[in-house]
Amino acid sequence: MSLTVTLIVLLAAFLHAGWNFLVKRSGDKLLSMSAMVFGHVPFALLALLFVSLPSADAWGYILGSAVFHTGYQWFLLNAYHIGDLSQVYPLARGVAPLLVTLVSVGLLGVVLSVPELLAVVFIGGGIIALSLLRQGNGVFNYQAALLALMTGGFIAGYSLVDGLGARVSASPVGYYALGSCLNAAIWLVYVSFRRPGLLRELLSCEWKLSLQAGGASFSAYSMVVWAFTVAPIALVTALRETSILFAMLLGVLLLGEHMNGKKVMAVGVVLGGIMMLRISQV
Repeated sequence: MSLTVTLIVLLAAFLHAGWNFLVKRSGDKLLSMSAMVFGHVPFALLALLFVSLPSADAWGYILGSAVFHTGYQWFLLNAYHIGDLSQVYPLARGVAPLLVTLVSVGLLGVVLSVPELLAVVFIGGGIIALSLLRQGNGVFNYQAALLALMTGGFIAGYSLVDGLGARVSASPVGYYALGSCLNAAIWLVYVSFRRPGLLRELLSCEWKLSLQAGGASFSAYSMVVWAFTVAPIALVTALRETSILFAMLLGVLLLGEHMNGKKVMAVGVVLGGIMMLRISQV
């Protein structure tokens, strides 16, 4: 993975942390999650004016991607309803690169060097440790943890599908743009049954949040989908999940959250994994 790809994925991680921060900060989780999902659509349609459509070989992947993204959003939304951001977010993001690496190496025949494998383990393990070291009321919410693990499974699923689909699409951004529109259509069906009138409420009251969260999310993952085409999916996924570090930074700077010594050590493990990943590419 070149330095350019590394920096682009780190930028994507920062943008990803940003939209998660916006969603969690909102008191209405369904509305804020829907704002992000529907906020993709204008940016996706704009992107399609400048990029080519994906090849026919990618359509099956686009459908699978939309299903996995919808599952991810549903489980994340419900995890946020009952669990703290400091537990749910690191656990979901930390388990994903470990699952992607396991499938990539065990089933897809991807060959990674020992330093690359250790880098993924350091990044994923360090992120999961942040979930276990959360403060809150000190009580571990097992139901939220289960939902977070399921969320991580869907993250791994769409990462693998999108990595493979982007490679055959001949248009990574076009691939993701169509997938975003399909994801929004599926989510619209869901919220129409779950909460009729939500879209009208969003357009009248939360259109700014929709553009902010949707723009950040679409831009971030477009970068990641492109990176999937030039670097191993497992390594891109691991580096992308360092968004947790940016999320913690936002919490400290904007919410006054406290950083204790154990969290600093866990962050150090993640940073060590990033350094190991870079060294392995030199």
